[in-house]
This record gives sequence, structure tokens and C-alpha cells, in this order.
Amino acid sequence: MNTKFQLHILACLLTAGALSGCSRNPVTGKNEIIFMSPEKEKALGAESHPSVVASMGLYNDKNLTAFINEKGKAMGKVSHRPEVDYQFFIVDSPVVNAFAVPGGYVYFTRGIMAHFNNEAEFAGVLGHEIGHIAARHSASQQTKQVFTQGVILAGSVLSPTFRSLSDQASQGLGLLLLKYSRDHESQSDELGVEYSSKIGYDAHQMADFFGTLKRISEKSGATIPTFQSTHPDPGNRQVTVEKLATNYQSAHQAKYNVNRDVYLRKIEGLIYGVDPKQGFVEGGQFYHPELKFQFPVPADWQTENTPAQFQMASKDGKAMMLFTIAEGKTLDEAAQTVIKNYGLQTSENNKTTINGFPAIAMVAKQVAQGQTAPAADAAQIASWLIQYNGSIYAIHGVAASTDFGSNFNQFKSVAQGFKSITDQSKLNKEPDRIRIKTAQRDGTLRDVLKDANMPDNKLDDIAILNGMALTDKVEKGMLFKTLNK
Repeated sequence: MNTKFQLHILACLLTAGALSGCSRNPVTGKNEIIFMSPEKEKALGAESHPSVVASMGLYNDKNLTAFINEKGKAMGKVSHRPEVDYQFFIVDSPVVNAFAVPGGYVYFTRGIMAHFNNEAEFAGVLGHEIGHIAARHSASQQTKQVFTQGVILAGSVLSPTFRSLSDQASQGLGLLLLKYSRDHESQSDELGVEYSSKIGYDAHQMADFFGTLKRISEKSGATIPTFQSTHPDPGNRQVTVEKLATNYQSAHQAKYNVNRDVYLRKIEGLIYGVDPKQGFVEGGQFYHPELKFQFPVPADWQTENTPAQFQMASKDGKAMMLFTIAEGKTLDEAAQTVIKNYGLQTSENNKTTINGFPAIAMVAKQVAQGQTAPAADAAQIASWLIQYNGSIYAIHGVAASTDFGSNFNQFKSVAQGFKSITDQSKLNKEPDRIRIKTAQRDGTLRDVLKDANMPDNKLDDIAILNGMALTDKVEKGMLFKTLNK
């Protein structure tokens, strides 16, 4: 027995008592120190799932959900962990993303479903995500965090929506934020090729989808597309996956499917981009048609909207605002809950009205846990609680103490701009949807999109959506995507 192996076994024996200790990686067959048992993974996934749903919402498309579950279950059976109870969901987000949670939970956004152009592209990403679960990558990353930090943190700031969750659920959210290593990414790409090929799909299409992700990235000006924000890019993945697919098919001669038309038919009517009913930003205002309110958004501030909350921040990162529903049946009760949940020490707490609606305005500093007074550099928070249409809404403006004074009037302007929506065009705004058309003639993608009356300012986005260049040839009878209400 070599010394390195002896040390590894010794490490396993020392950790196996209090922790999950050593386990054999189902993909590599090697022993690894993993502090999370399969049972713990399953429990963590089950407890994290409500958090994911609360933050993103589920997209209601029974046929598309049935499709991803059918393919996912089939792929789970050929994976290295067929005993896992894999579950698959489409979350209601326009972001192009897919992710997996320990215990077999796999999520696709409607944004990524819109950008697939055949079943094989979908199957490649599906295999990649199942690969993360099969190889226990989240459990491995969590172990590394324990070694380096002692704990997993869900982030420097947890939204109030998640504060009421159990510690285990919060830990599950932390796992979503863990970036996989390059080795993990490379291994999951290999597994994506293997698993998608095993259920009959052409993995070359998985490589092509990385090209789509690159174009999304380049158009947005980001270095890494959203899908890869939890998946750091280990070199040129498109080229690597292309080689992996070629090698696999050379070693396993078979018919591999693409299924372009059948997939496109499945996503007919899929909502694309922001769904106005969940709220949208337009003309310097945030509108929420279903809840019937609006408030201003400062110029050049970046925004993020989810079913649970709306966030916005200045470009310099020195100020942020958060809008969410407050807990409590009365304004006073809601104010006390905010103070307790955020650990605030208030310097101002006044009853007021905002555009005729009862409200409370507070200014406070955050007190660190275990302290009795705020630190000199503690975050300062201005909060407005507004009673409107049977609910109490909270608008929080946050900045470091040194920047709070210069941002307070901006915070106040946003809060005082809260009012009812009266514009019917905003109340009745409809989302863009994927519409599948048939080319009526030979030509370029640009030609057929213009024939379908697509506006010039949307052509580039729709080309990416089709996984094509505007100059690519289109034959008569070919299906392609457009956008319409």
C-alpha cells in the first residue's frame, strides 16, 4: 500500500465518525472525502426546492414539463446514479440558465428552453446537469467550503424572503451559488455527451449550443453568459464537446437524433423575455399590472425582478433598493418585523402617507448579530412601508453610512413615487411569445424574418434565438422562430 493511499484512508477514518467521511465517487470510482451523505443530499434538495420556486416561480406548460421529465427520467436511468429520484422543472425566468440542486432536482428556465433549437441541444444540457448530480459535484464543493471557511454562506445579503427559511434550506441556496471547478465542468461536459448519446441524441448539437451561449454573451457585453455564471468556462468548450461527440460516435456506431421540427413545435407560444404580468421596467418606471402599482426607477440603475422581490442598484454599487411584500397585518406590526428580521436600530420612525396611502417611514442602521449597537461603518437603511390594496409593501434603500446621505433623496423619491397604475396600456401589456413559422421561399434568415414582419431592431436577437446568422440560407418549408404577442 503506497503512502499517499495510506494517508487518504487515514483521513477517511478520522472524518467518518462525525461527518459523512469517505465515499466512492459513482462516476470516477475513486474514494473522496465528502461531508454530505446521499441522504443529506436528498433532504437538502427537497428543502431547497420551495426556495427556488419562491424566488423564480414555475412556468405553467404541462406539455413542455412532461417532455423534460420524460427525457430526464430516461437519462437518469442511464446515469451513474440511477437510484436517484430525479425531478425536472421549468422555472418562470427569462434568463438563459439551467442548474441542478443536490438530491436530483434539475431546473431549466423558460429563457433557455426558448433558445434550444432541437431536442438534441436540450438533451446535451440536460446530461450536463444530471452529470453534476451523478458526480456529486455540489457535495464536493460544499466539502471544500467546509475546509476553507467552516460554513457555507448563502451570500453576503439574504433577501427577507429567504430569512424565514430553515438553516438547511438556506444552505441549499448557498449550494446554488457555489461555482463549479473547471474539472467539474469538464467532467459534466463529458457526461453530457455520454448521457445524451445513450438516449439517442446527437451530442454535436450540444457543442453548437455553446456557440449560442457565446453569442448571447457577446451581445450583452458580458464576459460569461448567464448560463455559465455558475459554470465557469474551462477554455473553448464548444471545440472540446465537438471532439467528445465525434469520439463517442466513432466508438459507438448508431443513429443519433436531432429532432429539430418536433422540438420547435413544442415551444410554440412559449413566453419570451420579460412577462409583463410579473412586472416590467419601461420609461423609467417599474409597473406591476397584476398588483396595480408603479414606482420610479433611477436613471442608469440596474434592475432584477423575481416573483419574490424587485431589486435595483446604482452602477457604482454604492446604493441599492429592494421592493418586496412586508410581513404583518398592520403597518406597526410590519415595521417591528422589519426591525427584527434585519437587526435594525432605528433613529427615525414616523407615520405618513404616500399618494394617499397609509405608510411608515424609518431610518435605521444595521446591528451585527451579538452586538448591542451598530458599528461605525454599519449599513444604513431607509425604509418605507406602504399599505395598499390589502397588502403592505416595503421599499428599502441601503447604502454604507458614508454614502447614505448622498443617496437618501434618491431613495425618498422612489418611495414617494409609489402609486396606482391608471394607464390601460400598462395594465394590459402582453408578453412576446415564440411563434413558429414556415419559410415560404428560399432565401436568407433575414429574408424570411422580414417576410414575417419582424422589426429591424429585433432581427439580431431573433437570429440568436434561431441559432443562426441573418445571412444563413433558409430553404422553402423550413421552420423558424419569430416573436409576436
